[in-house]
Amino acid sequence: MFKNTLISAVVALTSLVSLATNAEIKRIDNVAVVVNDNVILEGEIKAIINDVRAKAALANQSLPSDKALRAQAIDKLVLSSIQLQMADRMGIQISDAHLDSVLQSIAERNNASVDEYRKGLESQGQNFERYREQLREDIAINEVVRANVRRRVNISEQEVVSLVKVIEQQTSKEEYQIGHILIAVDSGATQTEIQTRRDVANKVLDLLNDGGDFKQVAIASSSGAKALEGGDWGYMSINEMPSLFSENVKGQPKDSLVGPLRSGAGFHVIKVLDVRGRETVEVKEVKARHILLEPSIILSEEKAKSMLSGFVKDVKAGEADFAELAKAHSEDPGSALKGGELGWANPDIYAPKFKEMLAQLDVGEYSSPFRTQFGWHVVQLTEVRKADTTEQSKKDRAYQIIFKRKFNEEQESWLREIREQAYIEVVTG
Repeated sequence: MFKNTLISAVVALTSLVSLATNAEIKRIDNVAVVVNDNVILEGEIKAIINDVRAKAALANQSLPSDKALRAQAIDKLVLSSIQLQMADRMGIQISDAHLDSVLQSIAERNNASVDEYRKGLESQGQNFERYREQLREDIAINEVVRANVRRRVNISEQEVVSLVKVIEQQTSKEEYQIGHILIAVDSGATQTEIQTRRDVANKVLDLLNDGGDFKQVAIASSSGAKALEGGDWGYMSINEMPSLFSENVKGQPKDSLVGPLRSGAGFHVIKVLDVRGRETVEVKEVKARHILLEPSIILSEEKAKSMLSGFVKDVKAGEADFAELAKAHSEDPGSALKGGELGWANPDIYAPKFKEMLAQLDVGEYSSPFRTQFGWHVVQLTEVRKADTTEQSKKDRAYQIIFKRKFNEEQESWLREIREQAYIEVVTG
């Protein structure tokens, strides 16, 4: 009898401890938002807000209210959650080796070793492990965006030819640094709802005309992908902008405000943050061919690297043909059917590690296997030349300009669509 009573007391005490522990866990990291089959925790929201505050403090930048910051943080995390769930369904996994390669490239671009770069981040109050895992998620999201948005971009030969003619007629080399605020409108919005959002856009414009800080207003009110970066799209030429923007920005001086401009996504307010003339420099172009292997559950990192080493060895020994190996094995759909040929290009367009390897090669030389964010490569530098003015070169440039513009437009539409299709429930806040 005593034994049973003791057991009951222990069970009761354990239950109380368990309840107290669970209550403490919930208090520390409550579920804030449900997104499809995933959840966003309160701690994740606070972490983003703290990062934004830290960066703003370093830049001596004022910020909007805590409520506005929270809304933007939730919006960013919701989109990230949707895209990471898509990455899982697509089988996209970023291995430690891949992540280490990207970290190495980032550190090199900052003229530091990975250890020096880590210490620099930690000196700014950032947790390096959290930064590393966030980078892993960012790479996965970039893969999802690239795979889903790229196939929505269609470019006709006539568009390329028309832009070549425009470029030939242009004498201006100006680039505009664009600040962007999007007041989003749902695709199924009523006329009343559309007018309400138009009124919000007009109020935003009035606030900016009265001297409001653009970056602060963007963080507080924009639904654009760059909202938490203060809406800054960076520098681009007129031809690289969405056509809606270029028609209204062209010729505008620094600090000009444009809008609200209506598109399918909503109402846009644009600020010309800066204007600069593009420098004309002679560009060295390279012609190369490569083989890409993407590690997977079936193909390990070491196996991919070993296979590529074997390919190069066989080619050098005259026992295999590089082009045939590329056609049979390369997982770069754009070049595989061409025997791995990448054509003439400015090396700046390539991933940093890829560009670095090309710079180390003599014409005709093969690289050893190396890792980029896309997988394992071997590359051969086949020719080098100064930038030419042939018709094909002009077409290549025009194609890239149109692709960048359309990609930006389609990305905004795609993000809006996947958000509208998702189940989102805000639990707290």
